[in-house]
Amino acid sequence: MISKKKRISSLVGIFLCLFFINYKFISMKKITLLALFSIAILSCQNPKEKETSQDNNKVIIGYDITEGKKTPLFSGDMMTVDIWEKYIKAHNDRDIETIKGLNAENDFKVYDPKGDVIEGSEAHIAFLKNWFTNGADPKWTTKFLIANEFTSKDGKLKQWITSGHIVSFNLDGVPMKVNQVHDALIVNGKVQEFTVNERALKE
Repeated sequence: MISKKKRISSLVGIFLCLFFINYKFISMKKITLLALFSIAILSCQNPKEKETSQDNNKVIIGYDITEGKKTPLFSGDMMTVDIWEKYIKAHNDRDIETIKGLNAENDFKVYDPKGDVIEGSEAHIAFLKNWFTNGADPKWTTKFLIANEFTSKDGKLKQWITSGHIVSFNLDGVPMKVNQVHDALIVNGKVQEFTVNERALKE
């Protein structure tokens, strides 16, 4: 598709050629009318161009394809960022009660980097208690936080937070670092589920 800028350039070029070729025969009044007519034509062309970047004043930042088709992905509510920051801080502070309070009561899930799934908030809390007390001493340093959302096929608004962190911990007494990327689904102010992907870092 030819861009609007290119169409304008082409039209201006044609207009100037006609003007210089026929300047003796075209009055200023006719030139003005022709210019106004050209602007009117351009304003009516390709009304869908802006729809590729905005919908109801929301900016499209990408697409979600988990349901088998491209669904516009929009910048999300910063409330999800606040919740996730509080969640990560609670992990660093070993604040089990805050973590438990932010976990969804029903159907809570964690998808870990090894392909295992922790199902239920109680199982998650048990895992964390063991990890926090076995000498691993994990610490999260946040690198980025991105709020995003889309509407699913059944009309439900899905609010996600994507974040990146450097996690330092001890493994059998050896200091380790990994780069983690989290995708967390926030529902009614609670963490419904999240996925952890990670890559080992070398000093």
